[in-house]
Amino acid sequence: MTRKDTKQAARWVVKIGSALLTNDGAGLDRKAIDTWVEQIAQLLAQGTEIVLVSSGSIAEGIVRLGWKARPESIHELQAAAAVGQMGLIQTYESSFKRFDRLTAQILLDHDDLASRQRYLNARRALQTLIQLNVVPIVNENDTVVTDEIRFGDNDSLAALVANLIDADLLVILTDKDGLYTANPDHNPDAELISQALASDKTLDGLAGGSSGTLGRGGMVTKLQAARLAARSGCNTLIAGGRNANILTAIAQGDEVGTLLTASTQPLAARKQWLAGQLQVKGQLVLDAGAVKVLTEQGRSLLAVGVTVVRGKFTRGELVSCLNSEGEEIARGLVNYSSDEASRIKGKNTELISSILGYREDDELIHRDNMVVI
Repeated sequence: MTRKDTKQAARWVVKIGSALLTNDGAGLDRKAIDTWVEQIAQLLAQGTEIVLVSSGSIAEGIVRLGWKARPESIHELQAAAAVGQMGLIQTYESSFKRFDRLTAQILLDHDDLASRQRYLNARRALQTLIQLNVVPIVNENDTVVTDEIRFGDNDSLAALVANLIDADLLVILTDKDGLYTANPDHNPDAELISQALASDKTLDGLAGGSSGTLGRGGMVTKLQAARLAARSGCNTLIAGGRNANILTAIAQGDEVGTLLTASTQPLAARKQWLAGQLQVKGQLVLDAGAVKVLTEQGRSLLAVGVTVVRGKFTRGELVSCLNSEGEEIARGLVNYSSDEASRIKGKNTELISSILGYREDDELIHRDNMVVI
């Protein structure tokens, strides 16, 4: 994909972070929101379909409640999210109303995408809203979410939404102009990376952690999000949200931000769901033979190829498959619990009945319920 190809991207997911939305914690920056909304309205009028993923509910709630710092208590964070979400959605509703655009609030948590039925329901709901020319505004449901079921950051949420609706382009607006060769805050010689493959491992050393106190993301999460979006063939553009007419510039194919391109063909919908929407409950370490069978022959995983079982999981939960170096090579829905898998690991299939007293399935993970990473 080139910059000119961004002009032809028909469906976008646009994510705006907390630091931008609240002007680094000063409260919702309504002037800035109005400028982004105006650009989105222009793109919509030109036929581009857009889903907006917006942070800011907790940050706005903290300001409204008069707190000086982000609280540590999960219940206080949930309360801040509940208070802040009111102001956030009201601001978007009023801003889009200037252009006669209806908006819809969509609050998601990991459970909504871990359940296949709820995943499909969310997909249909978003697609229907797009068809009705309504602008969906998506946020994590921070009022009820806990650390165990949260997405981790809205960059990941935006990437999952991109997978969910088969988006062509994920735009992540941030307080930096993109991904640099070094930290631009500390190194005046740092250069903006214009374009790279999302899968390029050399980028890992260039992305630092979050420098802000409001959001949970940093360049690391944006790079991870780009790789997650790439699983459905979606390209990602990280750009400075404070730059004038940034969304319009992207739509025109201007050389702004960092474009991270997908290097693989889109995964089928069920494979996308397995790859990104479920929480991993455990790990299986495989021997070299099993790794080869999975990656080169596309076959199912048998117990004989497993050397180590980690974590606690039950039948039907998602587990990650690692090679001996600890690199993830696949993930899938397991047919046996962690206790059962520990007892049959390294054993031939015909021995499962004698070890467990039953044999539910021949495969530890069937190839239909597995995706190679």
